[in-house]
Amino acid sequence: MSKSIEVKAADNVRILAAAMVEKANSGHPGGAMGGADFVNILYSEFLNYDPSDMTWANRDRFFLDPGHMSPMLYGILSLAGFYSMEDVANFRQWGSVTPGHPEVDVERGVENTSGPLGQGHVMAVGAAIAERFLVARFGEWMAHKTYTFISDGGIQEEISQGAGRIAGHLGLSNLIMFYDSNDIQLSTETDEVTTEDTEMKYKAWGWNVVTIAGNDADAIRKALKNAQEETEKPTLIIGKTIMGKGAITEDGANFERQCSTHGQPLSGAGASFAKTIANLGGDPENPFVIFDDVKEYYEKRKAALIEAAAAKKAEQAKWEAANPELAAKLKAFFSNEIPEIDYSKIEQKAGIATRGASATVLSVFAKEVENMIVSSADLSNSDKTDGFLKNTSSFKKGDFRGQFLQAGVCELTMAVIMNGMALHGGVIPACGTFFVFSDYQKPAARLAALQELPVKYIWTHDAFRVGEDGPTHQPVEQEAQIRLLEKLQNHSHKNSMLVLRPADGNETTVAWKMAMENTDTPTALILSRQGIKDVTTYETAQGATKGAYILQDCEGTPDVILLASGSEVSTLVDGAELLAKDGVKSRIVSVPSEGLFRTQSAEYQKEVLPAGVTKFGLTAGLPVTLEGLVGMDGKVFGLGSFGFSAPAGVLDVKLGYTGENVYNQVKELLA
Repeated sequence: MSKSIEVKAADNVRILAAAMVEKANSGHPGGAMGGADFVNILYSEFLNYDPSDMTWANRDRFFLDPGHMSPMLYGILSLAGFYSMEDVANFRQWGSVTPGHPEVDVERGVENTSGPLGQGHVMAVGAAIAERFLVARFGEWMAHKTYTFISDGGIQEEISQGAGRIAGHLGLSNLIMFYDSNDIQLSTETDEVTTEDTEMKYKAWGWNVVTIAGNDADAIRKALKNAQEETEKPTLIIGKTIMGKGAITEDGANFERQCSTHGQPLSGAGASFAKTIANLGGDPENPFVIFDDVKEYYEKRKAALIEAAAAKKAEQAKWEAANPELAAKLKAFFSNEIPEIDYSKIEQKAGIATRGASATVLSVFAKEVENMIVSSADLSNSDKTDGFLKNTSSFKKGDFRGQFLQAGVCELTMAVIMNGMALHGGVIPACGTFFVFSDYQKPAARLAALQELPVKYIWTHDAFRVGEDGPTHQPVEQEAQIRLLEKLQNHSHKNSMLVLRPADGNETTVAWKMAMENTDTPTALILSRQGIKDVTTYETAQGATKGAYILQDCEGTPDVILLASGSEVSTLVDGAELLAKDGVKSRIVSVPSEGLFRTQSAEYQKEVLPAGVTKFGLTAGLPVTLEGLVGMDGKVFGLGSFGFSAPAGVLDVKLGYTGENVYNQVKELLA
């Protein structure tokens, strides 16, 4: 009996996936072979995009959560015409456009970096929220769906709870998720690690859930149609699929549903690669082929997609003609344009905490930046993102006219949702929490850096001065960890993150200006809980745009150069006054971003930090934070232990963060 075209196309994906892994001698064929039926029906019948304009803003998105199943994605995209057979044959090789886990390559149909399990489908939640946000402002004519594909591992990752709760709570009916439930994991069967009822779990979160035979084209088609018609809830399609579908041994015995096919080539897993390829209808000697009838099938789909997209674009053109102001605004949103804001007119209170200074700036953004979305992990009144919230409203089911996401206590989920918003485009995402909880967010921050996403992180309570909350809430090593990302280059050969720890209210205003103008990478603002003595004006704080600058200088050559960021800069000012009484000439350098400073010209760096002059650094974190700038001939005074529970002022004295101790440390250093 001849195969139906949908089965043959799915088998074509299976062949390509198995062949990629076999040739590379690296990868995961089993899951890709099992999920091929779903992605084939999705791409050949449901996913709407414009093959001639892959960046079309109103396209449907597909987010792959299990990045190890990239052979499936590359296989289906090769059928759709975006990867050549040479591309897929070079899977996981140097310089290849088909890496082991997909990154961002929208022109070829890859929407997201899918690496750590769980993050892919949470980014899809962010994209779905961004779509609803934009539709609320411009109309349902631009509505589109977000599809995502998750595996057993993604379901088990803790991040799935936050995503499931938020998507259900907001009623994201534009979100459709396929769960590739094959009951097989990398090292065991799923029943050895979990007995939870996934269907009931998602129903409890407010999802529409259906369970189907995941390799049955008709069942997949019916489930997708029903999901598209759902208007109140996100949909989870639990597809009971077959790991390694089609795999057989050398003697022709069935080799499906085996853990071994999850993470190694078929030939190493115990199956016969050649017999499996032949069993699926391919040529073991030349498996990198798209069948002629499958090629024709997808060419017809391509033509239909282009025609449908043209009709949608014609509808948009009519809307634009009737709504020129809204049309201009929509174009600006997707062009990463930000409105003109006179930051010099933003008045900061004297001696304000930098989290409070941030709130002042955010209150302006809420009125001026219409496509900014801010979120907080149940801390808006502490991280002061409520400066934004007080001037807008929170998202609710069916109402996305506001600009604030109440994420609840789920820092990682929130950060990944921000990545999804940035990937969707058209919005400016920012999220806030305590700096110590950046530990929860680092996996998301790393992917934001890898994908070059302009997410803004608002990290407050930046040091041991959190005080009475005790050492669990006092960030000590966090700044050193985050600043590693500003020393790491991304694919565009830029610092992969802009990290700014402003010294006072004025520097905070400038830091926010820098963050908004940075549309190439994520930006982190590290902000104080306690008030800080003003050490700059708005004009002098412009030096922050170079990463480090001379805040206060002496006549002639200084005896010592004092360096710090954030709260410690004002402590250096106190110390410099005492040193001056002893005739010690000092220069104070504010260093909100070493990474940015390192990108300045060699001449500027030498001008600020000339060789041959003793340097002293002060940091509330680990000394390594400033050691690269201070050098071998200087000293950094920092923490070498976790914090202690006590009032902030007491800790300053006990730990040596006073002008008097700066004086003593420098005198000893110079001696």
